[in-house]
Amino acid sequence: MKNNENKAYCAVDFAFQRIGGKYRGRILWYLNHDQVLRYGELKRLLKGITTKMLTQTLRELEHDGLVSRKVYLEVPPKVEYSLTAAGLELIPIIESLRQWADRRIIEEPITGEKLEC
Repeated sequence: MKNNENKAYCAVDFAFQRIGGKYRGRILWYLNHDQVLRYGELKRLLKGITTKMLTQTLRELEHDGLVSRKVYLEVPPKVEYSLTAAGLELIPIIESLRQWADRRIIEEPITGEKLEC
């Protein structure tokens, strides 16, 4: 018997476990915008992210079936990331969340650097 059999779950929790977190939404958003990004390009876009955190987050997104990783056998190694069909399904939802947040930020201004997304 698998460990996940007979466990209670909520579809909302299931979704947010896959897209929640500090960087997941932005990674998905940037991959949608640029379609294909290399590791270094993602690192530059995600200001403040550590190498360890970016690697871990990309692995989790790949494991969840939201991001595809393509490795080219060349020197230096070249790895490209793109959205899967399941990842693309999330983009309209992330866009709705972005629009909601833009409206809320106007009503409740926050301080700090606004990042492009």
